[in-house]
Amino acid sequence: MWLVLDTTTVVSGLLWGGNPQRILDLADDPRVRLFTSRPLIAELVEVLGRPKFRRKLLHHRKTPLQLAARYALASESVALQSIPRTVPSDPDDDAVIATGIAAGADLIVSGDSDLLALHPYRGMRILNAADAVRHTRLALRK
Repeated sequence: MWLVLDTTTVVSGLLWGGNPQRILDLADDPRVRLFTSRPLIAELVEVLGRPKFRRKLLHHRKTPLQLAARYALASESVALQSIPRTVPSDPDDDAVIATGIAAGADLIVSGDSDLLALHPYRGMRILNAADAVRHTRLALRK
């Protein structure tokens, strides 16, 4: 199962746990592959660097760059090609879709309502973290 996680999902998994962390943990299974791209890693560094995450980063004794590097190592980066505007309300979300297309992903994991509203998109499921955990675990049992 090939997955693309949006930035909010990655941040939640790295800093808080819960279902987003479970998705990251599923990537330990060799049948699961995480994909990302330069724009998504750059966004991850920027988001983790926001003041509201400072305390949580101190708790984990990590910098934004360290956490982003950890995620980058756990995922495979794909080169993006330009796609037509897909998410009118948030151009950053187009990078998530473009990453999914470039990776040939089975699933995009996001809590963003604009992305979830596209489900399914070009054969990719777009699910929130809880549904993605259930879906992925079921798929791996087959």
